[in-house]
Amino acid sequence: MARVFITGSADGLGQLAAKALIEQGHQVLLHARNEKRAGEALASVPGAEGVVTADLGNMEQTKQLAAKVNALGRFDAVIHNAGVYNTSAKHILMVNTLAPYILTCLIQRPQRLVYLSSGMHIQGRFEPLALKTGNRITYSDSKLHVVMLCKAVARKWPDVYANALNPGWVPTKMGGPGAPDSLETGYKSQVLLAVSNEAKVKVSGRYFSRYKEASANPQADDVQLQEKLLQVCTELTGVSFPEEV
Repeated sequence: MARVFITGSADGLGQLAAKALIEQGHQVLLHARNEKRAGEALASVPGAEGVVTADLGNMEQTKQLAAKVNALGRFDAVIHNAGVYNTSAKHILMVNTLAPYILTCLIQRPQRLVYLSSGMHIQGRFEPLALKTGNRITYSDSKLHVVMLCKAVARKWPDVYANALNPGWVPTKMGGPGAPDSLETGYKSQVLLAVSNEAKVKVSGRYFSRYKEASANPQADDVQLQEKLLQVCTELTGVSFPEEV
């Protein structure tokens, strides 16, 4: 049995992944943006260990979230599922890029880290100046940042399985009702990477799309760019990336 924390698990893919993990006998800690949504999440996911709240668009709340999670003990896996799409550049930067960075740095190191990216990361660009100002960051850029972060973590923490995932274009609130991919593929991919003992997922620094390894944007594999991303994230958040211990 594994203990798993999932960000953005009040609804959508995060909630479906939580339900699937609980059905398999795992312990799951949910996350919601506020107390109202926390109550709704617990009602929707019977058997959850509990729920912690924080608005990932708020840097201080995100840091406090890490402390709340740590106070509950160590987790075997953390799924960085939360994300935003149709919103301002600065909100995209905070929720999609900086929140996973902060939580990766501050939550006790788990055995597995799963980062939700997107097929749209292929169109993303890494521009340090845009990252510093947050004014021109697109959804695609932020999802490239996620893959870069994942690959940096895999390189620096060899004792952790850290992988990124494209769940597909699925019919959630974000994806819209006309999205062509299946919800099942999206959430079962998360579950697979978080707890499966299959050899194909006991790897690190990989990018998966619909259960299979896929090629990522070449920028994601550039170690110098990864280091620049970590440097800028440190400057923006005041949180340094913990090196291997």
